[in-house]
Amino acid sequence: MSRAGCIMVQGTMSGAGKSLLCAALCRIFAQDGYKTAPFKSQNMALNSFVTRDGLEMGRAQVVQAQAAGVEPDVRMNPILLKPSSDVGSQVIVNGEVRGDMPAKEYFRRKKSLIPDILRAYDSLADEFDIIVIEGAGSPAEINLKADDIVNMGLAKLVDAPVLLAGDIDRGGVFAQLYGTVALLEPDERARICGLIINKFRGDVEILRPGLAMLEEKTQLPVLGVVPYLRVDIEDEDSLSAAAGEQKRRQAAGCQPFCDCRISPILPILCRWSSTRCWACGMCSPCGSWARRTWSFCPAPKTR
Repeated sequence: MSRAGCIMVQGTMSGAGKSLLCAALCRIFAQDGYKTAPFKSQNMALNSFVTRDGLEMGRAQVVQAQAAGVEPDVRMNPILLKPSSDVGSQVIVNGEVRGDMPAKEYFRRKKSLIPDILRAYDSLADEFDIIVIEGAGSPAEINLKADDIVNMGLAKLVDAPVLLAGDIDRGGVFAQLYGTVALLEPDERARICGLIINKFRGDVEILRPGLAMLEEKTQLPVLGVVPYLRVDIEDEDSLSAAAGEQKRRQAAGCQPFCDCRISPILPILCRWSSTRCWACGMCSPCGSWARRTWSFCPAPKTR
């Protein structure tokens, strides 16, 4: 049994904000004195980072490692898929290219990669106090669940509790979260310790009745409502239209965040005045929101 504790962040879809939430957890745990490492068993991204050893890994885990104050290590992302077409990818295992595979062939073989995943994870768990695990896409992709090695399949292998995040900025966040929970098996639902509403803009008081109903229907607590942030962690697991977003961010004339526990992760800019730090929530002092939410205490009462 590995000695490290772990927590996993899954999302209702690609782009729900898993990478940034994991980076925030890495930063907070590290600042609380824990030796922390990120982990994502399988990443899909066109671009990669080359480690000091000349091995390739996903860039999101590099950002998360930097947030934790540790050297990026290919063990943090043992499988990297670099799309070469709509139906195939270059497969990189532990930083080394295994070749190009059509999607059908990869799905047939991917369970054979579980030993590589577990060796990487167990090796990190022997060296670190906490592993922050990022899922991919959604755990409710019911056509893929039988061979899952990155969401609930991985959570079962390493016995990880799960936070489930939904993206309210795209709309339909209550359906996202409720539908995802409903499509999981009972043992998978039991792994979820709470829900997160991510990318929120507006008056949280207007949101509270929906949070109460969501908690009632899912029988799960809403652990936090995270404000919308403009960040530059590269999109992974899907090829989204983020190329033009960077120019829009640069043209926005934004104000920087204050010096809180979360904002130093990246050179992030936001659209609000810096007189109040929206990286760490709506309460003061800056660190209190992060400590309250990520210690898995309930969010402010919704009823």
